[in-house]
Amino acid sequence: MFGFYPFWDTTYILVIIGAVLSMLASARVKSTFATYDKVRAGSGLTGARAAEMILRNHGIYDVQIQHIRGELTDCYVPGKKILNLSDSTYNSTSIAAIGVAAHECGHAIQHAVGYAPLTLSNMIHPVCAIGSNLAMPILILGIIMSAPFLMDLGILLFLLAVILQVITLPVEYNASNRALATLGESGMLNEDELVGTKKVLRAAGLTYVAALAASLLSLLRLVILANRNRD
Repeated sequence: MFGFYPFWDTTYILVIIGAVLSMLASARVKSTFATYDKVRAGSGLTGARAAEMILRNHGIYDVQIQHIRGELTDCYVPGKKILNLSDSTYNSTSIAAIGVAAHECGHAIQHAVGYAPLTLSNMIHPVCAIGSNLAMPILILGIIMSAPFLMDLGILLFLLAVILQVITLPVEYNASNRALATLGESGMLNEDELVGTKKVLRAAGLTYVAALAASLLSLLRLVILANRNRD
């Protein structure tokens, strides 16, 4: 029994390992972006202009490109068909910024063509988000009350969030592959510039891998705690 302090034990090392992996991945993407943010694209295109051209080249005219605050807070919002480009991307002419903008366009292209993993991710995201928020309180309550049903329910809800992350991986890597192919075929970036852009997008992709690894370690910890409490 753990009383009211079920998580102060040696399994917390799993969470620490996951946090370290996530921090390392985040540091790498920031460092890689900073390196190639200093390399100006020969085309002179800004991230916003590149995004506009990519969308038009793919026959997409109903996606709004807008400027948002922050660094590397870029995202595509399928429900609103809005492509958000951050301060580090919108007006920058670096190959890093153009790569990030093209990646987000990759998501818009996925949406337009009905890319199955993205469609599935959008469908289950609301349920997974709720499950992720409820998982820990329910699991803690189950441990405190020695209620196996609640412990299992908490683990199941957390598992839903992990499943969403698994589905997200191919979505992100496919968006990057679409971005690199489009930038190369259109001539927006030359071969040497594409090498740097690829490094930026690969580093960004590793953040999703690290996040998934951290979630799997947390899931393992929850299973260990629940099983230990049953003994």
